[in-house]
Amino acid sequence: MKKKTFIFDLDGVLINSKKNMELSWNYVNNKYSLKIGFKNYFRYLGIPFYEILKKLRIEKKLFEKIHYDYKRFSRANIDKVKLYKDVLSVLKFLSKKCLIAVVTSKDKSRTLEILKKFNLPFKIIECPSKKIKGKPDPALIKIALKKLKSSIENSYYVGDMEVDYITSKKAKIKFIFSKYGYSKQKKKYPFQINKFKDLLKVYKLK
Repeated sequence: MKKKTFIFDLDGVLINSKKNMELSWNYVNNKYSLKIGFKNYFRYLGIPFYEILKKLRIEKKLFEKIHYDYKRFSRANIDKVKLYKDVLSVLKFLSKKCLIAVVTSKDKSRTLEILKKFNLPFKIIECPSKKIKGKPDPALIKIALKKLKSSIENSYYVGDMEVDYITSKKAKIKFIFSKYGYSKQKKKYPFQINKFKDLLKVYKLK
């Protein structure tokens, strides 16, 4: 039997970065007089940053400046990013028994910095770029699956937002909903975890 594959979203699944995001958004919100509260920004979380700015109807000419300052402030406050309980120990176990990867809408540089900070054992890390669309497009998941040489039938995407579910469905792999994450979604998914350690129960399923 082929190894199980677990592909993970980052924010709200592996890390709690809400405070970091709030500080970073409030900084650019004030600097550029956007008058858009964090609550409005946060409701679009899960899709690439520029796509969020589009949905918030911010002038396109400001996109790069806002992104630059947001990233800079986020990095300056990386201490506000916290790892969820048991993430490191469970990932170390899964990395020996399964195939694992990260697919996130966060930009590559900040993703790598966070993974390095917490010493998370990922070799396959996929983020959106100018050439490759982010969620809900399934391209990044498909790339990760190809690199891992994984079978669709035995693969899972672990996320905490409806956009993650839509992305996994488009990629034709199973979805695991992280109930402890950012979403207030009350929808019942076939696979749900209350805490990260619950993934071990999914690992043991035949």
